[in-house]
Amino acid sequence: MAILSAQSLLRILTLFHLTLSYYLFTSPATITSQNLVYVLGVSMDIPDPPISLSTPSPASTLAALFLALLAISDLTSSGLSEEVGSHYWSSQAPVRLAFFFALTGYSYAGKPGGLLGGKAETKGEVLCNSVVFTWGFLEMLWWFWIYVTLRDEKRKLMAQVQERRKAEDDRL
Repeated sequence: MAILSAQSLLRILTLFHLTLSYYLFTSPATITSQNLVYVLGVSMDIPDPPISLSTPSPASTLAALFLALLAISDLTSSGLSEEVGSHYWSSQAPVRLAFFFALTGYSYAGKPGGLLGGKAETKGEVLCNSVVFTWGFLEMLWWFWIYVTLRDEKRKLMAQVQERRKAEDDRL
């Protein structure tokens, strides 16, 4: 049995997205100066984020708006009924997990001296910093937790449905 339900995990993730959105909009330096960002960046030998993340900029404002939209849509979707929500999030979780796995992998492989780093000048180099890596890594961990919890809840839901059908068949 899971400690937290999938709905609780989704609502906590929504709160995280809203908080991150607020700090990206008002003070991006608060995010870049977090210990977790520093520790993961140094341990994985990933460069610090560009100076443009130290003060609010059009890029950080756009990212804040994107995260706010994502949070609001996820909060709305987390209120679906159990059966409909199970189908919806069971299709969303693996897609988001794969996306953040690819983003985190690219952020790591594209670092200077990495598998993809320094081979060609690409526009994607801005994704190879400790803030993007930390965000992608945390999202990947969170979506994996949600995916595993959803599978467990779906298994229990299917067992209940089978018991209900068996009881109905016995009555007939």
